[in-house]
Amino acid sequence: MTARDAPAGWFARPRAWLNLHSRSVRLRLTLIYGGLFLVLGVVLLALTYLLAAHHFPVLVSTSRGATSPAAPAQFRPAESWFANQAAQQRDATLRSLLTQSGIALAITTVISIALGWIVAGRVLRPLRDITVAAQQISASNLHERLRMNGPDDELKELGNTFNRLLARLEGAFDAQRQFVANASHELRTPLARQRALVEVALADPGLTIDSLRAVCARVLVAGEQQERLIEALLTLARSNRGLDRRQPIDLARITDEVTRSRQPEAELRSIRVETGLSPAWALGDESLVQRLVVNLVDNALRHNVASGWVGISTTVRQGRAILSVANSGPVIDPALVSGLFEPFRRAGAERTRSEDGIGLGLSIVRAIVTAHDAQVRARAPAGGGLEVQVRFPPAPHLAQPAAPASAGPAGRDQVRAAGPDPGS
Repeated sequence: MTARDAPAGWFARPRAWLNLHSRSVRLRLTLIYGGLFLVLGVVLLALTYLLAAHHFPVLVSTSRGATSPAAPAQFRPAESWFANQAAQQRDATLRSLLTQSGIALAITTVISIALGWIVAGRVLRPLRDITVAAQQISASNLHERLRMNGPDDELKELGNTFNRLLARLEGAFDAQRQFVANASHELRTPLARQRALVEVALADPGLTIDSLRAVCARVLVAGEQQERLIEALLTLARSNRGLDRRQPIDLARITDEVTRSRQPEAELRSIRVETGLSPAWALGDESLVQRLVVNLVDNALRHNVASGWVGISTTVRQGRAILSVANSGPVIDPALVSGLFEPFRRAGAERTRSEDGIGLGLSIVRAIVTAHDAQVRARAPAGGGLEVQVRFPPAPHLAQPAAPASAGPAGRDQVRAAGPDPGS
């Protein structure tokens, strides 16, 4: 049978083996071990040969066929013969030394390659375990972890790092599933309300123009709630994606515009708004920062008490632009403050609905803060309400005014230093 008639598998297996092992770290390490051993063996053999050739005894002379001029004439032929024999013996011995040493070097090189293959396999075994685990990991078994045994070396640290990566991925997937479930629930509620309103109106035999107008108005309200939720979800997704570019923004100007736009709502709720705005420049996306300020101010107005207050300030400390929003309101358990920044999480019961909000305001704040590499800190004072402080990263090339020595207006006195980081 010729090579052309042979089954394809006969040649496919060697080809596959060569393709596999040509990219194998184990093979490369083995070849490196064997190559270094061979090079060092050749150097050792050459040094041994040169030392032996230099110190090998010569009976009469180092020159083949030379005789001593002091020797009697009758002994000179014998002396020449002995010198030739000694030189031949020396050459034969050196050749034998070189040949036998070369054979020994070849044998030990083969042995070193075999031992290098075994040792490299044992050293790289944890890497194979990590590779197999990574190939088998999917969204359904992110809870599995590598069991790394042995000494605390680089390979064990690699396995522990991989386990920590799996833990972060598992948390991210769980948060995504929970977010999708919550978003679906929040979107389904106004849809069900709209459907119920329309069905009741159509089933009413005494439907009039006025009642139809009332139904349409209620449907529009439910639609506006959906629009707010969708807009919030889009803002949250945009914030999580990060910033494409950063531009200088005046935090005081944006905060002043938002505060003025929310003044009618504050008066409607009988809430006193006090501001202390100093120029504060930062780098970021102006539309996202505006959304951040809007959400903080709206959160302070909506989760407040009658005849309450809201304190808003902007300042610069150590080159950082800082926005502080504090408000009066119901007493919040300090252990629940960090949970307020989770999507669809409200103070009190997790699924408690609010007529004013959809539960995404502070989660959007945290996403925007993360996109700007900023920090958000919040605390719940003992007297009630919430204090939130956002610190933007320093922008050295932007001229920042110095912070005023005094607190200024009375409203700023009520915006106290924020507490510990809520873990956002």
